[in-house]
Amino acid sequence: MDIDRGTVPGQGTVHHLLTRSGDRFALVTGTDGAKHIHVYRTARDEPVQSIALGPDEADQLAELLHSSPLPDRVARLERLMGQLAGDRLRP
Repeated sequence: MDIDRGTVPGQGTVHHLLTRSGDRFALVTGTDGAKHIHVYRTARDEPVQSIALGPDEADQLAELLHSSPLPDRVARLERLMGQLAGDRLRP
């Protein structure tokens, strides 16, 4: 995925994203923390849809987009820490 970051003066930050398949969308983060996803048609500059996300909704979406859920990542880290601690206790 290609990601270009820019700023919108007085508005915030915009990340333009282009997927391997050619789909385009953008994540706009306002100076107040508000987040909007803009979906584009391939040949147009104006978004065909804009989705506003509250802070909790943005967090939920981010969690869903991770390759593995947070509880799985925490459990993996706990296993690794246990292995490291076990290795240190062995003579």
